[in-house]
Amino acid sequence: MNPAVDYFNMDALLTEEHLLIREAVRQFVERDIIPIVDQSAQHHLDIPGLMPKLGAIGALGPYIPVKYGGAGLDQMAYGLIMQELEAGDSAIRSAASVQSSLVMYPIYTFGSEEQRIKYLPSLAAGTLIGCFGLTEPDHGSDPSAMETKIRATEGGYILTGRKMWITNAPIADIAVVWAKDEGGLVRGVLVERGMTGFSTPETLNKWSLRASKTGELVFDEVFIPSANILPGVKSLRGPFSCLNSARFGISWGVIGAAIDCYKTALRYAVTREQFGKPIASFQLQQKKLAEMITEITKAQLLSWRLAVLKEQDQARPEQISMAKRNNVAMALQVAREARQILGAMGIVGDYPIMRHMMNLESVVTYEGTHDIHLLITGNDITGISAFQ
Repeated sequence: MNPAVDYFNMDALLTEEHLLIREAVRQFVERDIIPIVDQSAQHHLDIPGLMPKLGAIGALGPYIPVKYGGAGLDQMAYGLIMQELEAGDSAIRSAASVQSSLVMYPIYTFGSEEQRIKYLPSLAAGTLIGCFGLTEPDHGSDPSAMETKIRATEGGYILTGRKMWITNAPIADIAVVWAKDEGGLVRGVLVERGMTGFSTPETLNKWSLRASKTGELVFDEVFIPSANILPGVKSLRGPFSCLNSARFGISWGVIGAAIDCYKTALRYAVTREQFGKPIASFQLQQKKLAEMITEITKAQLLSWRLAVLKEQDQARPEQISMAKRNNVAMALQVAREARQILGAMGIVGDYPIMRHMMNLESVVTYEGTHDIHLLITGNDITGISAFQ
């Protein structure tokens, strides 16, 4: 039995700093997340004090420059952090991913210097919690049809509309919201908790991502000061660039969930006996395990190469789409096969497999559905759009 999940010696492609970062986050997950995450998921409760804890280990906006409170790390380090967090639970990675790629990234990239200084250090520390508002009740895969609007008024703008399926909405202090102005241009708006007309009702009765808070963002004639408009973008390029960063992190994160399922299934298979011998000795179980490690290895190599390209600012959005779609589908399949190996034990909270599987059913949909990413690849290779 070889318990290592590094079949192609990928550690040799990482720096000593990368390995130290991965190990530090792994220890955090084992110490602070694993002992309580099943109960959090079972009872639909978020992890107490999670965001400051993530901030303390440098998991929030790790690629943001130190000047603004980030760790100044590279894209490979960001990916490895997401991988280890999602080995604990997709809700943990989602919290860090949203804060990093969907809140801190747009403020750093499109915000003013005053906005960077005001918000980024607190977001990096986790003392300020952010969320990202793009998806609407009637517009998911087609954000260009968004109905959330801003209109100019004295000293700023009036924001109206709704967003839904928003991670951390019920506990967020600030929301990066995308809305159309009177000229039809997409603008980034920083909405702060306490602004009159702004509410965040929680979405309950979820079967997935139960260890995190999800909700809506409701804007009833909310006054937004001019200082709270992101000045650096006036198009869908803004939210799409944020999603590219988040999807890159997802491509890494789901590998962590898959590895946790695979390791659980492997340990179970070599100790569980039927017909007088371990079930790992049967051909069908070996087939499942062999296919799992093969698909995990392929996903690792895909995300490693994507990280190299992204660090060189050469990663195309279509490449990120391919990695997100492939790796999430891989992780779901690994979770399902692992559940089969454990039999009935695979559905109980003593093992993480069913929790990962339910979480991944959300991950395969959010930030671009499986089918939408497939059509992005189709458009890229044929030159023919299937969206019009």
